[in-house]
Amino acid sequence: MSQIQPYKHEVKYYECDRMGVTHHSNYIRFMEEARIDWMDQLGYGFERMEAEGIVSPVVSLSCNYKRTTTFKDVIEIEVLVDEMSELKISFKYNMRVAGKIVCTATSTHCFLDAGRPVVLADRFPQLYKAIVDTL
Repeated sequence: MSQIQPYKHEVKYYECDRMGVTHHSNYIRFMEEARIDWMDQLGYGFERMEAEGIVSPVVSLSCNYKRTTTFKDVIEIEVLVDEMSELKISFKYNMRVAGKIVCTATSTHCFLDAGRPVVLADRFPQLYKAIVDTL
């Protein structure tokens, strides 16, 4: 089992609304940053994926906001594989500030090669194994 470290994002001033609260739309960007970091830690960064012809578009997304965050808060984002099938992978995100959950979220992605769905274990066995090793 591979140990993936949480991603940390410090809230920027421009990510806050007029009330001084992090705008809800930014959490989706934070999830993307955390997922890219997760893949980098896995040894299969987006540059490598794209060089090998893999793309992984989002097919669904859900966020549950629990507490507000503000400028300079450091959000620690834990990324976990929630579900994995032959064609799709779902991630779970636990976002915390000072140990308290501020947002939970999920995203589901498929894997494509030349625009066609692929069975990850067959077409990209190294990536599949790297992901399974995190479970």
